[in-house]
Amino acid sequence: MTWASATRRSATQTPDAGGRRRPVDHGAWFLVLPALIPILVLSVGPLLYGIALAFTDAQSGRSAPTRWIGALNFQDLLHDALFWESFRIGLLWAVGVTVPQFLLALGLALLLNQDLRLRPLARALAIIPWAMPEVVVGIMWRLVYNPDAGILNETLRDLGLGDGHDWLSGLGTALPAVIVVGVWAGMPQTTVALLAGLQNTPRELHEAAAVDGAGAWRRFRTVTWPALRPVALAITALNLIWNFNSFALVYVLTNGGPGGRTRLPMLFAYEEAFRYGQFGYAAAMGCVMVAVISVLLAVFLVGRIGGGDES
Repeated sequence: MTWASATRRSATQTPDAGGRRRPVDHGAWFLVLPALIPILVLSVGPLLYGIALAFTDAQSGRSAPTRWIGALNFQDLLHDALFWESFRIGLLWAVGVTVPQFLLALGLALLLNQDLRLRPLARALAIIPWAMPEVVVGIMWRLVYNPDAGILNETLRDLGLGDGHDWLSGLGTALPAVIVVGVWAGMPQTTVALLAGLQNTPRELHEAAAVDGAGAWRRFRTVTWPALRPVALAITALNLIWNFNSFALVYVLTNGGPGGRTRLPMLFAYEEAFRYGQFGYAAAMGCVMVAVISVLLAVFLVGRIGGGDES
């Protein structure tokens, strides 16, 4: 029996909305399994295990069996001021990186969408930060921010703007300095997404608007932005998630210091799990982070989609 005949025999008839019978090809599930199995094993499985671990007292290096303690970890989290402070810092970081990241990427995408000389080279250079591992980016920017021989302080000294500053160790400058690195490192992926959206906008619409006397800003507001809105919504939502869950970049730059001023929630959970061995408590932190960011993201998406529908 051939594959095609087996597939045809596996098809059954199910009624559609109009009462007609339509074939359902069960053999198509075999085509989905190669992509479905890794998702179940590498994503859904660990997620469910982490949720279950949050209701236990699991610790590292213990010979005693792990006990089920119910919601005790979550009750402790409600009174953990350090965790909620890290959560506040995480929200500041996520918004502080995502907003300028989008605005700068939008301007760069509009520029790269023009008929410029050496445009392919400019596009290639624009995605270089995206191609670099976060650890390499962190090390490179540590050298830039170096208080003694960093290029930033050397430039300020040459311009007569002071003797330099320890950017990553100052209580008031550490978080803004890290946000700058986050914007630089994540801007290329936003630029690529927005540039793809711009290239899908028909040129005829711009030409017609120009013939009608519309200026550059009006063409952007009435032609470019409506076509770009779905892409902007998607990439902004993804950037919020990615930035809130950042770990490697901030870990290499500051390790959460100074004084916890850059300790993001992921860093806090990492320390609880692998420095203090509180696996159950760290898993509870992860559950809270997933729940809160999901609610905030849902509110953001509903608001943006609702605003787009009204327009």
